Amino acid sequence: MMKHLNFRFAVLSDLHVALPETIWQNPARVHMVEVGIPALEVALDRISHEEIDFLLVPGDLTQHGEAANHAWIAERFAQLPYPVYVIPGNHDIPVLEANEQSIAADAFPHFYRMFGYEDPSRPYYTHEILPGVRLIGLNSNTFDVNGKQIGRMDEPQLEWLRQTLAKSQEAGDELVMVMIHHNVLEHLPNQSTQGMGQRYMLENADELLSILRAYHVNMVFTGHLHIQDVAYQEGIYDITTGSLISYPHPYRVFQFQTDRHNRRWLQMESHHVESIPGWDNLPEQTREIMGDRGQSYMLQLLMQAPLNLSEAEAKKLVPSLRYFWTAVSEGDAVFNFSEFPDAARDYFESFGTTSAIDNRALLPMGEGRSRRRQRLASAAR
Repeated sequence: MMKHLNFRFAVLSDLHVALPETIWQNPARVHMVEVGIPALEVALDRISHEEIDFLLVPGDLTQHGEAANHAWIAERFAQLPYPVYVIPGNHDIPVLEANEQSIAADAFPHFYRMFGYEDPSRPYYTHEILPGVRLIGLNSNTFDVNGKQIGRMDEPQLEWLRQTLAKSQEAGDELVMVMIHHNVLEHLPNQSTQGMGQRYMLENADELLSILRAYHVNMVFTGHLHIQDVAYQEGIYDITTGSLISYPHPYRVFQFQTDRHNRRWLQMESHHVESIPGWDNLPEQTREIMGDRGQSYMLQLLMQAPLNLSEAEAKKLVPSLRYFWTAVSEGDAVFNFSEFPDAARDYFESFGTTSAIDNRALLPMGEGRSRRRQRLASAAR
């Protein structure tokens, strides 16, 4: 018999916490790490009034894996009155072996024993976080033979996941939620095949999705891409939450509910940090900074496949794309580039949406549908 589940939780992603003495002073960076700690404090204060049951943080807790920043995060989360569950992002364990800046990859669970990793011998875990609700925290950061970090799940972890889901299924009607840093569904056009988007995808996402579908898992919470977006494919939602240090400085609050007809829904609301000390209009200020610093990125995007424009052609279009990425980051964007050449117009307008569900939605749980990416117009009411 289906359990009548009702609970409330929040998601904060890509915090990139950097204590002042650890901040990289690079005038070209788009990660506004200097706003990270004060923005986090504002978000945590607001979330404290939401009466949540738990908080999820799908990776990139720190600027670049610094031990001092990991220790600060762990101490701050230990002060909260509700459970917090974290996983590592690519910035949290950027190297396999410790160096003068970053912790070793296998050290991450030891910092976060109170936040999912009761068994610190492996970088993934599972917990029954509420009666009838199971969370699975996965690790999408592995290293090749040369020590290069890649976004991939190794076979031992995939086998552990199969066994964990099989046991969960045997236990009865458990609701399973999955958290992983890299995206498992595309949030951008052709993200899995194009270079500048591909690195945000899990390399073996198809393997993971096949396992999740076999055990009827509907909800996956990701980060990494720094945008607000909901992707849907064959019964699975990949809900990615933007970075707290990047425009528009979002966090999400969710209500999982069961209605009187025993149908399950996930209600999603997005919120933003609007100001912190020294930044009276935080989103507007960081939007301008990202517009300034993102021009070289736009130039690269225009000159690579599929557009392959010459540098001269690309430079003509760059000024019109000043706020393009911030609009994508905000979610629910609608674009009109009618002044662009046909191929460029079609390409950039394809990043927009036809039905707004990236920030506020009521998502049905457990309904299988076959479209690659679904925008539920009725869910945005």
